[in-house]
Amino acid sequence: MEQSDLCPRLQKGMDLIGKRWIGLIIYQLLSGPQRFCAVQAALPISGRLLSERFKDLENEGIVIRVVYPEIPVRIEYSLTEKGRALEPIVREIQKWSQEWINQDQAATLS
Repeated sequence: MEQSDLCPRLQKGMDLIGKRWIGLIIYQLLSGPQRFCAVQAALPISGRLLSERFKDLENEGIVIRVVYPEIPVRIEYSLTEKGRALEPIVREIQKWSQEWINQDQAATLS
């Protein structure tokens, strides 16, 4: 397939979701709003990289960052409507991986 045959929207979507950790961050947020530290504790990712990925997701309108004016300040991340629309896709990838990726393969991917 030539480059010009690719749909630019599909390419952009695949580039975004294919970025390392993005899919797992979205998966983590499917259960509801979470603080930065909760997401970081759930994934083996550095704080710097998680922060970068959250900014990418915010810029795309997939995640919203809410700052609560408390002491100490509380910040939560949650999926927007656009982000929630990815749930069936993420669930299908989860289902596919359960059927087709064995434990040994999964261990070597991380």
